[in-house]
Amino acid sequence: MSPPLRIGLVSISDRASSGVYQDQGLPALQAWLERALLTPWVAEPRLIPDGRPLIERTLVELVDTVGCSLVLTTGGTGPALRDVTPDATLAVADREMPGFGEQMRQISLNFVPTAILSRQVAVIRGKALIVNLPGQPKSIRETLEGLKDVEGRQVVHGIFAAVPYCLDLIGAPRIETDATVCKAFRPKQAPPPITA
Repeated sequence: MSPPLRIGLVSISDRASSGVYQDQGLPALQAWLERALLTPWVAEPRLIPDGRPLIERTLVELVDTVGCSLVLTTGGTGPALRDVTPDATLAVADREMPGFGEQMRQISLNFVPTAILSRQVAVIRGKALIVNLPGQPKSIRETLEGLKDVEGRQVVHGIFAAVPYCLDLIGAPRIETDATVCKAFRPKQAPPPITA
């Protein structure tokens, strides 16, 4: 039996990491993944302050040492001087995946015009995908899940619909999702799941 999928969850905030207020990023990420994933998985949570060297070390540790196949970060993606999460993410990348950032901003633009100020990125490091998400729990859910109409039909796809197939393509473990939360998209010609 293969080991469970490891997912790094990184909340980046000076104030939350110093105890000024309670972090909301990690609980929001954990709760959404618990709803969305059918595949057994283990969370590797980290709450750290803004600061490029520490963010870079944390991302490298989660992928290279801990063995995470997916790392989701929240916080530090705006234009403020301390917002360096995208810079740190790009610094540890093998390749950038610009479509994720484009779609995240597109989703957020349905709610706020300031979504264009977001610098969220996604990258591949080895056989892992690292994605920068927004900082607010509502925005995290909308970005991952997408937007649905009052009847529950998908109006705008969330980014997580593409994550499982991306992981397939880079040689990471297969992820299955609960289609009522987020239907993973795989092309018809995609290979079937590997069974042990």
